[in-house]
Amino acid sequence: MIFTETKLPGAFIIDLEVREDDRGGFARTFCREEFAAHGLKPDVVQANLSYNHRAGTLRGMHYQLPPAAETKLVRCTRGAILDVIVDLREDSPTYLQHVAVELTAENRRALYVPELFAHGYQALTDGAEVVYQVGEAYTPGFERGLRHDDPRLGLTWPLPVTVISPKDAAWPLLEPLEVTR
Repeated sequence: MIFTETKLPGAFIIDLEVREDDRGGFARTFCREEFAAHGLKPDVVQANLSYNHRAGTLRGMHYQLPPAAETKLVRCTRGAILDVIVDLREDSPTYLQHVAVELTAENRRALYVPELFAHGYQALTDGAEVVYQVGEAYTPGFERGLRHDDPRLGLTWPLPVTVISPKDAAWPLLEPLEVTR
């Protein structure tokens, strides 16, 4: 695996090192020791799959508070998505900055999302499928979210938002929100 740190410390793009022969290819998608060697939390408590019927579908921006803060390893296994993360660590020099990464079935790229980062994505194709390995169990009482269209965040989505859950559309704007409490 090839680990490339983004401009947000602790968040990594992970590319595969594919070994090919006459049969096809083989690549390791996760290795506890390699993740730990890069200072990443290698625990996987849950694995999730989401399927998106239509391009333009938006999911996010989600995070969980301590003691249930999550890490995520996100990979698109069918179609394409734009994956976006926002640094919510108040003591971070990149607080409230974001990174957007295109994850596709073709590029086989993954994004490692550290604790206290909001995470969301937009499906760029019909039928986009996304797999998450998550480092903490989903804990509803600790779940929080940011609005995908919060002007303070300045997130840009490549397609009009055609489908979004009522819950995701109703997250409060950042200004009155205390992100770590």
